[in-house]
This record gives sequence, structure tokens and C-alpha cells, in this order.
Amino acid sequence: MSRYSIDRISRHAVSVFGIAAFLILVFIGIFILKESSPALWEVGITDILLRTEWYPSREAFGILNMLIGSVATTLLALVIAVPLSVGCAIFLAEVAPPHIRELARPAVDLLVGIPSVVYGLVGMIVLCPFIASLSGSGSGSSVLAAAIILAIMVLPTIISISEDSIRAVPAQHKEGSLALGATHWQTIYLVLLPAARRGIIAAVILGTGRAIGETMAMIMVIGNSPIFPATIFGPARTLTGNIALEISYATGIHESVLFVTGLVLFILVMLINSIGLIAYRGNS
Repeated sequence: MSRYSIDRISRHAVSVFGIAAFLILVFIGIFILKESSPALWEVGITDILLRTEWYPSREAFGILNMLIGSVATTLLALVIAVPLSVGCAIFLAEVAPPHIRELARPAVDLLVGIPSVVYGLVGMIVLCPFIASLSGSGSGSSVLAAAIILAIMVLPTIISISEDSIRAVPAQHKEGSLALGATHWQTIYLVLLPAARRGIIAAVILGTGRAIGETMAMIMVIGNSPIFPATIFGPARTLTGNIALEISYATGIHESVLFVTGLVLFILVMLINSIGLIAYRGNS
């Protein structure tokens, strides 16, 4: 077989894989929409999204509080994680001596392989009691505990991609800045980071998707109360946690509303990715 035939077959195979990935996404969307349709017709998307009461036994299916809980937890986690991640990426790419870098990078990669239930256990045993002592009431299961655990979980994703983006900046940028009299830190802040911003934005978007879809660790540390999270020390419930907690026994409209919750998550992730794509192109 000639190399041209191999090239043509490889190109067609890659095209098939790409189309298959897109079709899988479409089929998932169609399935979720199909299972959601009874609740969309009987309850209505407005009542589901804008009502705050969640009492399935009384046919009250408002998910607004849980939507706010998911968004608040994710945003707070990003506020914690992004500065730490970018700082660590700068350290690994530009500051750390080689022997420190060889130790630190595997440690960061190891965070990816730790099961989420382990993060949840650490949060329950160590973090929640500490937060309870700070707030002076409750068990410590709260939005703050969930955000801290979530921030730790997204660190490796943002660190790895941000470090690669900083390293991918052409050496001429750094050399030119230093030659013009800028210090190392001025070069990092004024040259390397702006040049790597597209990759850093992509890293944050991937981290956001990872954060908003997390389930097990959130169930263990957030308190799982479907109420409005008035403070970061109060309990809440996320959309993913609501599905995981109730799908095993839900039937009828209750089950369909849980699929609507999944549909909301599906659309929310698509919006996040679209915003990231717009920001990525806007900075190109």
C-alpha cells in the first residue's frame, strides 16, 4: 500500500472519529430532551427554572436555588483556583530550578488521578470541622467547603494547560524583552502572560466545565439542602448533586424534572464553552 493510500485512509478515519464524537453529543442531547419533555409540558420550563421550592411529594419542582448553588460554588472555586493555578504555572515554567520542577510537576499530575470521593472524605473529616469552628455554628458542610475542595480538584487542569501555554511562547519574546532592559518579573507579567492568554483562557474554561459537573465530592461537603445559599458558610445543593441524590427513586414527573435539570446543565456547559470560544477568538 502506497503512502498516499495510507494518508487518504488516515484522513477518512480521523474524519469518521470526529463526526462520531459530534453525533454522540447530538444523541445525548436528543435523549435528555426526550426524557425531559413530560415535565416541560406539564410543569413548564418557567416554573422549573424560576421557582425556589423543591418538594417533589407536593409537586413543587423549582430548581433555582440549586442553579444558584452550582454557579456560586463554581465561581468561588475559580476565584480560589485561578490565581493559584496561574501562579504555579509561572513557577514551574519560569522560576523553579530543574530539580524542583521534576518533583512538582508529577505531584500536580497526581492530583488528577485522586478519586473525587477521596477529596470528599478529606473535606468531611478535615475541612468541614475547621469551617464549623470558624463560623461558630453548623457542621461546616457549606458552599465554602465545596468551593475549596472544587478549587483543589481543578488545579491540575488549569496548571498543566497554563504551563504549556507559557512554555509555548516563542523564546524571542522573552529574549527581546530582557534585551530592552525589562526585569524577569516584568517580562513574565507584560510579555509572557499576555502572549499565553489564549491558552490560559482555555485552561480556565476547561476547569469551569470540570467544576460545574462535579458530583460526588460536592454531595459529601456541601450540605445538600435545596435552599438559597445566603452565605458561604451555609449549606446548599448543586444541580448535579440533586440528580445523583434523587434519580434512584424518582418516578413519573419527578424523574422527568431531574432530566430537565440535566438539560439545564447540558445547556449551561455549552454556554460556558461558547463564551470561552468567543473570548479565545477575541484575544487572538
